Amino acid sequence: MYDITNTDDDVDDDIPTQYVIQQSLQDIHKSKSVNTEKCDSFSFATSENHKAIVAAIRTGQEETLLSLIRNVAAFREVDGEGCLPLHEAAAQPNRHILEIILKASHPVVWQQTNLKGETPLFLAVDKCLVKNVHFLLLNDFNPDVKNEEGDSALITAIRHKSYEIASLLIQFGADVNLQCINKRTALHEAARLGLKDMVELLLCSKADPDPRSSYGLTPLALAAQNGHTDILKILLRKGANVLSQASDCASILFEAAGGGNPDCVNLLLEYGADANLPKHSGHLPIHRAAYRGHFLALQILVPVTDHSDIKESGISPLHSAAAGGHPQCLEFLLKSGFDVNFMLHQRIRKGYDDERKSALYFAVSNGDITSVQLLLKAGALPNQDPVNCLQLALRMGNYELISLLLRHGANVNYFCRVNTTHFPSALQYTLKDEVMLRMLLNYGYNVHRCFDCPHGDNAHSQYMFEGWTSTVIKDTMFCEVITLTWLKHLAGTVVRVMLDYVDHIRICCKLQDVLQEQTLWPEIHAILTNTRSLKHLCRLRIRKCLGRLRLRCPVFLTFLPLPNRLKEYILYKEYDLYGQGKLEGIY
Repeated sequence: MYDITNTDDDVDDDIPTQYVIQQSLQDIHKSKSVNTEKCDSFSFATSENHKAIVAAIRTGQEETLLSLIRNVAAFREVDGEGCLPLHEAAAQPNRHILEIILKASHPVVWQQTNLKGETPLFLAVDKCLVKNVHFLLLNDFNPDVKNEEGDSALITAIRHKSYEIASLLIQFGADVNLQCINKRTALHEAARLGLKDMVELLLCSKADPDPRSSYGLTPLALAAQNGHTDILKILLRKGANVLSQASDCASILFEAAGGGNPDCVNLLLEYGADANLPKHSGHLPIHRAAYRGHFLALQILVPVTDHSDIKESGISPLHSAAAGGHPQCLEFLLKSGFDVNFMLHQRIRKGYDDERKSALYFAVSNGDITSVQLLLKAGALPNQDPVNCLQLALRMGNYELISLLLRHGANVNYFCRVNTTHFPSALQYTLKDEVMLRMLLNYGYNVHRCFDCPHGDNAHSQYMFEGWTSTVIKDTMFCEVITLTWLKHLAGTVVRVMLDYVDHIRICCKLQDVLQEQTLWPEIHAILTNTRSLKHLCRLRIRKCLGRLRLRCPVFLTFLPLPNRLKEYILYKEYDLYGQGKLEGIY
């Protein structure tokens, strides 16, 4: 503990000591990033006189303060936040109290900062106390001291939109081009906030109209980013560079496209902004507008963006609109002639774990029904991505998405690239849901592969199949999957549904042993041991003649000269649970 209740004789020796203590406290605060609690964060003793002074400041007792002026040492003591009585006085609205405290404080501590790096002047600015600010400036307080976050008093005044305080600071010598956090100047902050009067004040005070932050952003870029057209006009007339690019090569127009203000976009184009200037990532302003859903800005950018530059970028605005979930932008782009089946370039795909390629995939992954409908209607192909779009919809259990994709030709017989099974992979997501299971089977799922088993009536291998490890599955048979401990209770229901889509089949001994324990076994056994109806066999024969490709696009049947009732029978409409609204399909 430090005892700093010294007599007046110790003033000269005590000031340097107090300053060292203060600086040490600040270093501790910064290195540990501690948010201090007033008077509790540090074990730092303050005298009774100091406490009385602070109490009098906070309650506005001028007479009490005048009686305490003789306790000079107490005015040099700091509390747990590193604040002197002068800091307290600067942050309260009574100027007379500030005058009393300033006279009682030694000039050496006038510029002293608290643990947050704030001088008394900085605190007065932060509290928007104009009279206190003016008084401190008259007493030669430095307006350019930055706090520990790197902000100056001028930037703080701008942030509080206090034109009067900003004017005072500039009048008393504040550096309008002082670089603060990330090399941002006061003009950066004023432009970002769209404060026209502040911007004009700074420019009239010789502020650089085009300074660059550490990220390469200029005030023009920040104004464009936030849609401040008036600020753009002022800066452009002062010579700000419309072709400036940030560290990541983002242009001013790119930032304006993200802001979405069509007036900003038009103004920049009038001053010569280039709509075909890409970022490092290859994205153009049109991509930014589409992703953010800024429809009006997008309408302006489409005619001025070169399709060859879009192709070189490796990504279509359709991808951006689909990723952002903006059907209105998507529809406009499709009507503008953008290729619905434009695939992401390989270098862009590498940024995604699933290596997605199509705009449709983005829409499906977002569960965006409206966008999916627009893309499919425009001719989007549903089977172009490494991970099938149908697989995504099945994972989500989204009936409407699944139905949409199936009606537009999604491949029900796809195989996953990892952990492949002998039967098409889609079945794995439907074992517990009859609605989804029937959807797959109605659209031509290859059921026969589910009943392939090399073992037949012979005993199955202890290790199930060749190539099995605990992490890799290769060519797993259906009988091995459905007889797993946590799935075998579903075997009877799943197999019974499947039998509606096959002729005569043989089931292996392993699957039969599990089925015999199921309540549906008598019905399954009857189907397996009896001849199927002629009507059923004819349906299967017609479906085989049509082929799986045509079954995936049932619209083909509309061109056949067959009665509607027969067409519905061929397509298993009686088992279309989703179409009938019977959605309680989970077993």
